[in-house]
Amino acid sequence: MTDFSQSRRKMVDNQLRTNDVTDHRILDAMELIPRERFVPASKKVVAYIDEDLPIGSGETGRVLMKPHIFGKLVQLADIRENDVVLVVGAGTGYSAAVVSRLAASVVALEENADLAKTATEVLVDLGIENAVVVEGSLVKGFAGEGPYDVILVDGAVDVLPAALTDQLKPDGRLAVIEGRGGAGAAKLYQRSGNAVSSRFGFNAAVSPLPGFEKAEDFVF
Repeated sequence: MTDFSQSRRKMVDNQLRTNDVTDHRILDAMELIPRERFVPASKKVVAYIDEDLPIGSGETGRVLMKPHIFGKLVQLADIRENDVVLVVGAGTGYSAAVVSRLAASVVALEENADLAKTATEVLVDLGIENAVVVEGSLVKGFAGEGPYDVILVDGAVDVLPAALTDQLKPDGRLAVIEGRGGAGAAKLYQRSGNAVSSRFGFNAAVSPLPGFEKAEDFVF
């Protein structure tokens, strides 16, 4: 039988610490949360490899982000204990589970009904009470529970909709990976009054979220 607790420790030591994830709260959370609970049964034995892992049944195209990139993105967001956080593209709930250890409350937004159902079931089963899963369009965010101190986009986007940055509180932060493949880069957006600025975080290649694709240019 696989010793998942040992796998978690190795993930933290060999993937996170070696890739500049230094926030002890994130390291502790990722060592505690059972990543294997958020992937299909066929993927449990490889739940802790440093790769994107398919989630859900069938071809959803959705994945759990590589552990070290996810850890760095959460660290970039600088989540604090009193923060209200929106996770966009929550999938089966792993990101919300980790963030729930760092923040006051988490709204986990997912548009795939099957993934949202799984996320709700796993979070309840793990006794996580400060995270709630909601269904809705990822590109529209979830203004009903906003504004948010932090928005974490769990996947790559070509275009970041203004609807998301509009849901930030003053001084709120949004962490996202823009672009695909070798062109991907993590960025941190921050609201100051009516203005939103951004800064580069680190290079990263992750799977794209559906609905955030750049519109095709028409050629006449």
